[in-house]
Amino acid sequence: MSVLPALPAGWKAAENFSAVSAFTSPVKRQIEPVGPGFLAHARRTLRGRTWSEDEKIQAEQNVKKVEDVNEADQLEEEPEDPALFKLDPKKWKEQDHYEVLGITKLRYKATEEQIRIAHRRKVLKHHPDKKAAQGALNEDGFFKCIQKAFELLLDPVRRRQFDSVDEGADVAPPTKKSQGDFIELWKPFFDAEARFSNKQPVPSLGSMESTKAEVDAFYSFWYNFDSWRSFEYLDEDVPDDTSNRDNKRYIEKKNKTARQKHKTDDIARLRRLVDEALNTDPRIKLFKDAEKKAKEQRKWERDAGARAAAEAEKKAKEEAEKAAAEAEKAAKEAREAGKKSKEATKNAKKKNKRALRNSAKDVNYFAGADSASAAQIDNVLSDVDVLIEKFDDVQLQDVATKVNGVTDAAVIKAAFEEAAAVLVSGGKLATGSLKFFSA
Repeated sequence: MSVLPALPAGWKAAENFSAVSAFTSPVKRQIEPVGPGFLAHARRTLRGRTWSEDEKIQAEQNVKKVEDVNEADQLEEEPEDPALFKLDPKKWKEQDHYEVLGITKLRYKATEEQIRIAHRRKVLKHHPDKKAAQGALNEDGFFKCIQKAFELLLDPVRRRQFDSVDEGADVAPPTKKSQGDFIELWKPFFDAEARFSNKQPVPSLGSMESTKAEVDAFYSFWYNFDSWRSFEYLDEDVPDDTSNRDNKRYIEKKNKTARQKHKTDDIARLRRLVDEALNTDPRIKLFKDAEKKAKEQRKWERDAGARAAAEAEKKAKEEAEKAAAEAEKAAKEAREAGKKSKEATKNAKKKNKRALRNSAKDVNYFAGADSASAAQIDNVLSDVDVLIEKFDDVQLQDVATKVNGVTDAAVIKAAFEEAAAVLVSGGKLATGSLKFFSA
């Protein structure tokens, strides 16, 4: 540090000061802010975000991009039938739109995002400009079919109309000559038809152990099936010719009549198949046999003498009292055992929760060799508490086993993030709800 010399004795500013130079004239210059820092500042300012809010939103967007990439990788690419390239885009009603986009395995189950991914994949592969650059055959017609399929499947109304007549999603019912288990033969058919029901969820066909009430409810549902299925997709196109209104009205009337006929035929078809399933259902015969035996038993009891009935009643009463006493004893023992088991489970849960919290503490809250800040400690402990609250007993035990006694921060963090991913996939935890761990 330099120290200025002392002023000479008797020095006066008014008498001894003299300027050796002067400030230059000010010049106005235009400066343009650039760079990612300014863009981030502008984004926060224009959208009224704080630093933390903006960082969180950007992180969520980055995660969404990664998820989109992963989903695109998981969407299996189907082989293309060469006949697709010969489709006439003018006859788009005759084409299988799911096959054109390569999602025949999904069909009506395909989400909007999966449709977009499939369309993007087809466009990148079959765009006319790209084909021309590769010297390939002209597939402009097929590209128009791709665009038409994408447009139709993204429209909820038109997609439902196509799904109504999509034979590719139909499952053929078993025939009278079909051999095998009744449930295995008929379940795929009813599961496929259930997609047309306005009432959800649709009762399951059940199993051979289903009760009579469950089987009766199943057939009652299908005999009163409320279908949203429509047949507008099969309509004849109405000409846009305002000069011939009679012809337009005629075609509209014919389409309406055809739709009603298709609807009536479909209801009759389903009713006939439900009748066939009911008539061949082995459970119905079992219920009838059981009911017949019950009637015979009641008749035998009515015909039995009053004395025999009294003795049987007395014996049954004694057996019931004995069974009740034994049941009470067993219930008491079970309550005692349950109480001990519950206490042991409670202690184990406390121990596991303590192990999870201590695991983060033992690795310095994942701060490495540096001192963990109060914010990081709070974020880590907050995430651990959120995960503990969402875990069931099995998950809590599993994660506690993985981190207990471990001193490697990476291993512990991986265990927490793996468990968080399971919670997200199970719908128990929202994506991006954790502050420190990735989910």
